[in-house]
Amino acid sequence: MAERKKKKTPQVYTLLVEVGRGPGDGLPEGATGAALLCYSAGREEAEAVRETVAILKSADLNPLDVTSYGTLAEREAEGHEIGEDDRELMARALEENAVIVAETSVLRDET
Repeated sequence: MAERKKKKTPQVYTLLVEVGRGPGDGLPEGATGAALLCYSAGREEAEAVRETVAILKSADLNPLDVTSYGTLAEREAEGHEIGEDDRELMARALEENAVIVAETSVLRDET
């Protein structure tokens, strides 16, 4: 008898997504791109990354690179300080099974 795969409990992953320019991206004039700090719910990291990239593409953004900082528990184990506002956004992402952009930093060419 085959064992059933155990369903993984959804968790929230902290992702830093670098985006480039694209038509209709909503970034300010003169920006070369942006860095987006996102909280994304998923049963595994790869799922959270895929969902985040898909949502950003649907918003006319051009994701170039994604760096994962792991789950809340993983970040705490590494000694990251996580404020109450961020914890609330993470809880919301989990509750709504959503991707939440917590912070946006616009990148500009300094030359």
